[in-house]
Amino acid sequence: QLQLVESGGGLVQAGGSLRLSCTVSGRMFSRYAMGWFRQAPGKEREFVAAIGRSSGSTSYADSAKGRFIASRDNDKKEAYLQMNSLKSEDTAVYYCAADHVIMTVLHTDAQDYEYWGQGTQVTVSS
Repeated sequence: QLQLVESGGGLVQAGGSLRLSCTVSGRMFSRYAMGWFRQAPGKEREFVAAIGRSSGSTSYADSAKGRFIASRDNDKKEAYLQMNSLKSEDTAVYYCAADHVIMTVLHTDAQDYEYWGQGTQVTVSS
């Protein structure tokens, strides 16, 4: 059983940066791939980024490529999403999620993730 808590959201101007953190409590954090998703008002939750169990692999949505960087610290049991060059269309509630995987698999479907945080609001003003 894991508990996930996101932090680091807020209001930022277009072109700015934010770093989201996901603090995880529970056992065997290193056996979980970590994903980041977001949901804007009136839209479905969408995949943003994922990072493998040992930081050896990452996956990004096209909208995040070149601007966002997913990372993790297994000793601290934390995952991060560095977001640069933010745009107004990045405004959403951002969620981190944990996916127990055996192989170096990175899922982009929210249904594959077992544990979720409560979300943190990111608002980008234009």
